[in-house]
Amino acid sequence: MEIEAVQTSYARWAPVYDRTFGAITNVGRRRAVRYINGLHGTVLEVGVGTGLSLPHYKSDLQVTGIDFSTDMLAKAQAKVQQLNLQHVAELRQMDARVLDFSDASFDTVAAMHVLSVVPEPENVMAEIARVLKPGGRVVITNHFVRKRGFLAFLERISAPFANVLGWHSDFELETILQESSLAVEEQGPLPPLGMMTFIVLQKAGAVD
Repeated sequence: MEIEAVQTSYARWAPVYDRTFGAITNVGRRRAVRYINGLHGTVLEVGVGTGLSLPHYKSDLQVTGIDFSTDMLAKAQAKVQQLNLQHVAELRQMDARVLDFSDASFDTVAAMHVLSVVPEPENVMAEIARVLKPGGRVVITNHFVRKRGFLAFLERISAPFANVLGWHSDFELETILQESSLAVEEQGPLPPLGMMTFIVLQKAGAVD
């Protein structure tokens, strides 16, 4: 998917996202935030979108959110102001392939339903690993293509329409598991019907 298509697609989806895709992915989002709330320190949410997760982080975390879509970020910023979310340190427009943060900046990185949306997800994962502190965790929820069955067939035939749909229906799990510094700590299906997957990766090295 081209970066311009991401901007165009999510400008179209922004007004209705919370009631459509946002509602469908709510279970995974809540699961990820619940896990992160058991941790501490600084959190980077890659692809914060309209900010649906932001009210649910515990107050002693320091959360930074980024997104490429200015339309989605405007919705997120409105939530921060309306709900007085003081744990949200910053919301920034940014290309996830080139994160404007120093190495080892965050204790935790969240990527919820975004990796099958961004162009060059391998580069995004490399950047996530770079800005994550040693011993830190990457918390991911995402759809991954099935290997067999009727749904697998539908995912494959819809793949050429990624720019229109706004996501890659044929996204492979292996795409996000290529960073040698990140190891799978936890993995499991999410309802409904295991359509989404919850994954925690930990970066090699001691926790500060």
